[in-house]
Amino acid sequence: MNKSISAAVVVAVGLAGCAKRPDAIVPVDIPMAAYTNLGCQGLAQELVKEQNTLASLSKQQNQAATGDAVGVFLLGVPASSTFGGDKEGQVAVSKGKVNAIESAIRSKGCR
Repeated sequence: MNKSISAAVVVAVGLAGCAKRPDAIVPVDIPMAAYTNLGCQGLAQELVKEQNTLASLSKQQNQAATGDAVGVFLLGVPASSTFGGDKEGQVAVSKGKVNAIESAIRSKGCR
C-alpha cells in the first residue's frame, strides 16, 4: 500500500511539471500602444513576422509537451521541461504581441 501511494505522488508531481500545449497558454497582456507608431504596412509586416515566430514557438512547445508526456510515462519525469524545452513564457508573449498588433490594425482601420 505504501509503495502505491509513493508511485501516485511521483506521477502527480511529474504531471504538474509538464509543458502545456500552446492552445492552453494564455497570452501576456501587451499594450496596443507599443505598435501604434507604425503605419498599416508596418503593422502588416510586424503581424506576419510575429505570427511566424508564434508558429515556430508553438511547434517547439508541442514537441516539449509530447516529450514530457512520454518522459512521465516512461521515466516518471517531464524530460523536456527539465532540460529547458518548455517555451510557455515565449509563447505567451508572442500571443500577446499578435493580439496587440491585431488591435492596433483594427484601431487604425487598416486592411
